[in-house]
Amino acid sequence: MQKVLITNAVPADVLAPLVGLAQVIQGPAGGRLMAREDVLRLAPTLQGIINQAELIVDEELLDAAPQLKIVANVAIGVDNLDLELMTRRGVWATNVPDAFVASTADCTIALMLSLLRRTHQADNYVRSGQWSADGFQPGLWDGVLLAGKTLGVVGYGRIGQAVARRARAFDMPVIFNSRTPSKDSGYRSLDALMAQADVITLHTPLTGQTRHLIDAARLAQMKTSAFLINMSRGAVLHEGALVDALLDGRIAGAALDVFEFEPEVHPALLRLPNVCLTPHIGGGTRESRSQARRLCAENIAAVLRGEVPKTPVNCLN
Repeated sequence: MQKVLITNAVPADVLAPLVGLAQVIQGPAGGRLMAREDVLRLAPTLQGIINQAELIVDEELLDAAPQLKIVANVAIGVDNLDLELMTRRGVWATNVPDAFVASTADCTIALMLSLLRRTHQADNYVRSGQWSADGFQPGLWDGVLLAGKTLGVVGYGRIGQAVARRARAFDMPVIFNSRTPSKDSGYRSLDALMAQADVITLHTPLTGQTRHLIDAARLAQMKTSAFLINMSRGAVLHEGALVDALLDGRIAGAALDVFEFEPEVHPALLRLPNVCLTPHIGGGTRESRSQARRLCAENIAAVLRGEVPKTPVNCLN
């Protein structure tokens, strides 16, 4: 029987498509992921790998896995995969284009509300006992109203559009920038969007062109009253430049779910009160995770049967 590795432990039901087709080797329990050296040790026997987009699939790994037929990312992004090399080696690459859309859009709105309404700061205020000592003080925790504030969405794919729909429910005008220029009245060049928006949220994939897309020069275009949210990939935003802008008061605040060198976080970000930080939880709901893992198992099963996977991101002749 063929062998498939999933780099963490998952519920049995999501692996049902592989029953009778493959022996499934699971990674550690408790949310931890299998170390790369353990993946490399198992690699010579593997026909398929399911991973959380944390595993770098490069020449080293492909050399170690001569029987490998497919790598399935439990993620939308595929920046961890060397797609050109995988295609040359005849290895399918797949992602989950839809499973995390709604959950990531929900999390974006949650971070926006926390940042603008200062709920993360107010929570700390209550937990620290300061509220008990100070008593009720009207106005102390006043935040910013979402209604009427212009949301700028950078990257207008499935997630960016889902965020826009939710933001309009808060009476926020929406403008957007996308890789392909649009005749839509909401389309703006990136420079125009950075200057006009009151809240900017990032949803673009990480590529050679988008690495440090938001750098010191782009941050300098923002209003001093504007907020920035990064829900894409950490390196889309120059983290050091963001810290400088925050420390100098050139923007009002930021919320980050992803980080340039994650899981490491710039120390200054940990100390700034006008920053909301979460540990890459954007797509993480029980429903979305289950749906994504099952799709990965279905993709692997198709390839093991000699079929084309449902959601390929490369093309094998």
